[in-house]
Amino acid sequence: MSEAKRALITGVTGQDGSYMAEQLLEKGYEVHGVVRRSSTFNRSRIDHIHHDDHLPGKNLHLHYGDVTDAARMSQLVYDIRPHEVYNLAAQSHVRVSFDEPVYTAEATGVSTVNMLEAIRSVDTSIRFYQASTSEMFGASPPPQNENTPFYPRSPYGVAKVYSYWITRNYREAYDMFAVNGQLFNHESPRRGETFVTRKITMAVASILKGKQSELWMGNLDAIRDWGYAKEYTDGMWRMLQADEPEDFVLATGTAFTIRQFLTLAFSHAGLEWEDYVKFDPKFLRPTEVDELIGDAGKAKALLGWEAKVLPPELARIMVDADIARLDGAPEGAF
Repeated sequence: MSEAKRALITGVTGQDGSYMAEQLLEKGYEVHGVVRRSSTFNRSRIDHIHHDDHLPGKNLHLHYGDVTDAARMSQLVYDIRPHEVYNLAAQSHVRVSFDEPVYTAEATGVSTVNMLEAIRSVDTSIRFYQASTSEMFGASPPPQNENTPFYPRSPYGVAKVYSYWITRNYREAYDMFAVNGQLFNHESPRRGETFVTRKITMAVASILKGKQSELWMGNLDAIRDWGYAKEYTDGMWRMLQADEPEDFVLATGTAFTIRQFLTLAFSHAGLEWEDYVKFDPKFLRPTEVDELIGDAGKAKALLGWEAKVLPPELARIMVDADIARLDGAPEGAF
């Protein structure tokens, strides 16, 4: 009987990390996740795994650590000897990165070289996935693909550009299987509550239940390419199963403004968004990214990956989940 594959996931308690852990467990992996120590538990997205009869929760192992701690990351890679590493941890909120640029540089940029150095010093055959982002393209006109020049417009985007290039550098310098997944916005019922799509769908549910009366928003004209996170984590896995290490864009290829997403979410609940949404300049970014629309043709051709859930369905999924939450549905149901 062959040995089960081992995977190490940083950011396992986040949206992408939790879906990735589930999918790898379903594939028979032994999954190790890195969690940061804090005075309160923040594991609501993965707690259900240990109680789900359809998932082998005994194969999920959590380890305290922080990706900014190079020594700890090296120790974990040495002890676990994973076959695959999914580096999903970061300070990933674009607006917050303007308030905390130095921390963002460390947690989103320098932390990547910590992981790569750990792999290089332990075993260069370990396959490495780096979570890149459409925010690296910034002001470059759409559609954006693997050949589009980078023009980041936030400290977050700048830090991710560093992570992208250091990953490519280690791939070329040390013959490592290290890839970048240049993922466009991907959402789900597990999206963080401060991100715009989830902020909207939570407000819809709360307004419908009489718990909220208004929603304060910033720029409604930004155009984004929104996909479903569960499909995107499958794309990440496919990148590490390829014969050769390459970088890939994952996107739906569709363009929706925030105003249009508001319309989709509110109308699904039978509400008119104009009756509840108000403008607050504090939610504006110092520099805005106006239009992100991805071209995932390479991923379709080489990985067989294609987005199926588009923003209209995504908005319905998220609104229904937030309504169900208020009705007492468990976190693991989504």
